[in-house]
Amino acid sequence: MTLNSFILVVISVTLSAFGQTAFKIGVERVHFAPDAAVMGKVMGFAASPHIIGGLLFYGVGTLFWLFALRTLDLSLAYPFVAISFIVVFLIGIFGLGEPFNATRLAGLLIITLGLVVMARA
Repeated sequence: MTLNSFILVVISVTLSAFGQTAFKIGVERVHFAPDAAVMGKVMGFAASPHIIGGLLFYGVGTLFWLFALRTLDLSLAYPFVAISFIVVFLIGIFGLGEPFNATRLAGLLIITLGLVVMARA
């Protein structure tokens, strides 16, 4: 994997992780009446600036992903989507105040080791 290809993948995955973060913030800020119909809930989500922002992050991330796929085998590129676990873990802890524990860290280290092994292939 070349450095340029790796950078494209990392940008794509990072933007997708930002999109997930925006979704999380968005769904927490949208409030529904207890008896709201499904369409009312959908419209509430659709009007959320955070959810719209999350979709934009995903869209731009997808464009970077398409450029990455031009230069990489899918079987090599796709496992690197797991970088999102690392990004989301860090955003969750430092940005959203989610709990940190050793089990999550151990899982993250195992994923990271797998990515290192894949990158060397």
